[in-house]
Amino acid sequence: MRAVLIVNPTATSTTAAGRDLLTHALQSRLQLTVEHTTHRGHGGEIAQAAADDGVDLLVVHGGDGTVSNIVNGLLGAPGQLPTGHVPAVAIVPGGSANVLARSLGIYPDPIDATNQLIGLLDQYGHQPNWRRIGVIDCGERWAVLNAGMGVDAEVVAAVEAQREKGRKVTPSRYIRTAVPAVLASTRREPRLTVHLPGREPVSGVHFVFVSNSSPWTFANHRPIWTNPDSSFESGLGVFGVTSLKVIPTLKVVRQMFAKQPKMQAKQLVRDDNAACVRVTCDGPPIASQFDGDYLGVREQMTFRAVPDALSVVAPPAKNPA
Repeated sequence: MRAVLIVNPTATSTTAAGRDLLTHALQSRLQLTVEHTTHRGHGGEIAQAAADDGVDLLVVHGGDGTVSNIVNGLLGAPGQLPTGHVPAVAIVPGGSANVLARSLGIYPDPIDATNQLIGLLDQYGHQPNWRRIGVIDCGERWAVLNAGMGVDAEVVAAVEAQREKGRKVTPSRYIRTAVPAVLASTRREPRLTVHLPGREPVSGVHFVFVSNSSPWTFANHRPIWTNPDSSFESGLGVFGVTSLKVIPTLKVVRQMFAKQPKMQAKQLVRDDNAACVRVTCDGPPIASQFDGDYLGVREQMTFRAVPDALSVVAPPAKNPA
């Protein structure tokens, strides 16, 4: 089996020793080529070239942003999935949050994940039937994990600005950045309208999260839930709020951190299995993001669930749709 190991050497939790261990482990089982990313978007370029060359498997050692970039390189422009050969994707976490890997059931520690990957490769054999997952068509890009309009995108933009100043990105930094952003959003009039199939549009929404799996993200080791019944094998999870009053919002936050979340509140706009959703903005364009990358401001966005789009090397889904 031909494989390319794509390493982001600047990712938060990658080390030279870990990269060497991963390389040696894979070389014993695969015809392996190793590539290091050197600039923004490079992972997508490597992935596209590997697909054109007929490579069977891409092993990604990096964070969620690296994986997202590689998937976009594989799938090309949104609107229609490629009809040619698309390699499977395996992940050995190397970022600060590694939400995608953890949501797929991959161990967060790079050494544990390396051993897990070797076991999965041995289990699947030479004619693998990889796990298939859906992705989100965001119109401009593919999202593997989530997308959003409003305060979450503002947080992403603020964290990216700190990263450019050389500051290390950690889950605690995200939380410290999110708190003032949420407080600021409570003082603004809600300007979003959510359009879901078969429902009346809901206006007066402060922010909207669109997710491809559950949990939405992690705070260190604790999962944060928005749409508990969403999965990589189902439709989209849609989560918005029409009120940010303190007491009701604290109740929602408590549910988001619960071990068995139910996510019930009057101010919630939710769907755990939406085929698509359109979000429009009344007034100036609003901050938008996909997979933790800042897109800029947008007047409207349409998100569409694209099932069975990507092969991944991961444990079977616990609760397949």
